[in-house]
Amino acid sequence: MSKIKNLPIENPKYTVDYSNGNMQGKSVIELTKRLKDLPEIFENKQAFDQMDTEKIVYHVQAIFPVEEGREGGLFYGKTIIEPGKVGNEYFMTKGHFHKNANRAEFYWGILGEGVLLLMNEKRECWAEKIFPGSLHYIGGTIAHRTINTGNTPLSFGACWPSDAGHNYQEIINNGFSARLKELDGNPLLESE
Repeated sequence: MSKIKNLPIENPKYTVDYSNGNMQGKSVIELTKRLKDLPEIFENKQAFDQMDTEKIVYHVQAIFPVEEGREGGLFYGKTIIEPGKVGNEYFMTKGHFHKNANRAEFYWGILGEGVLLLMNEKRECWAEKIFPGSLHYIGGTIAHRTINTGNTPLSFGACWPSDAGHNYQEIINNGFSARLKELDGNPLLESE
């Protein structure tokens, strides 16, 4: 007759507060981007030069349970973009393609309101509204940037393959083919 063995039930390595997306755990990475870190993304250089370059634009939390570049793993993250504008452009993330271009990603809205700007390899742009509960599938080969169009912080979550990587340089060199600007108090997507 076999003996029954009691196995331990462990606590999870990470927790998420779904009211705000905050993550806790030993290896949660925290990153803050200030205006001084983003000189190449805003169109109005004169307005940019007149602002406090220490002003926080966005914060990131991420969990990398496997080493970056490893096939078959997943990364999990949350970003908070502060409200604000440079000229008439809203605060936004840098935006990127994935280095491993066929890797897709999910985003979901947690708090606030904003826009997910998307661009394919032909430089065709479109946008989706982000709000609490919105869910966004970002296919491989699609560049993506997130923009806070509200008066409160915009928080969104993300999950992506550990071997996706980030190609920021393509966006630094060539930008997106459309910009989201405020016109008469409303967001307007303008193409090149």
